[in-house]
Amino acid sequence: MPVPTPQHRDERDYPIIAHEGWPIVAAFVLAAGVLTGGAWALLGSPAGPLVGSVTGLLAMWAVWFFRDPARTAPAGAGVVVSPADGVCCHAGPAQPPAELGLDSATTWTRVSVFMNVFNVHVNRAPVGGEVERVEYRPGKFFNASFDKASEHNERCGMVIRTPEGERVGCVQIAGLVARRIVCRVGPGALLRTGERYGLIRFGSRVDVYLPEGAEARARVGQRMVAGETVIAALPARGAPARVEAPAAAAQGAEV
Repeated sequence: MPVPTPQHRDERDYPIIAHEGWPIVAAFVLAAGVLTGGAWALLGSPAGPLVGSVTGLLAMWAVWFFRDPARTAPAGAGVVVSPADGVCCHAGPAQPPAELGLDSATTWTRVSVFMNVFNVHVNRAPVGGEVERVEYRPGKFFNASFDKASEHNERCGMVIRTPEGERVGCVQIAGLVARRIVCRVGPGALLRTGERYGLIRFGSRVDVYLPEGAEARARVGQRMVAGETVIAALPARGAPARVEAPAAAAQGAEV
């Protein structure tokens, strides 16, 4: 179901739980109450407390999974930040997916961030600029930490053009247990560095494709904080490109 593009709200204006998670959190809490009450009524003690403990922990995990903490993006032109919380599982040369339309003759650097089921799963824009393209591709559900996930897994890719004219690719990749990718923006949307733009559930990965000349600063095994950890610096070249607001609000997609 399409949803409006972000409206550049202040970080503190967002709810502490991502809105895509509200129905799931509510379902977990409701199930915990029903199952615990049923166990008490039918089996009594100690079954009631045991069921209550297990279902209560699961409900708390659902809240934890969909949490959406405020972040402060670093200032500075050309700064590229991590799009996700997690661990860097790849940092090196790689060709971006064909559907992004990025120059295959250019040398690109890919930085991949793997999210486990305990990480924040709200994704953030690695750079500020205008969204040029959003492309969804169905696929398999290999473990997102595997390198082949970039090519074979279900994914949703986005290309952002910075005010300086650089193009950066950002690809949300479904994982072993992930079955839903949410991208809240569409072509024409304007994003700030570190701004929320989507979410994946559960356990997944985000790849960032950096143009030739970018200085990658991420290393494999490094822990990342979405919207805050600097993973690269874009080259300073060319004249600034004019980025205009779209005539109408761009739309995102949930796939």
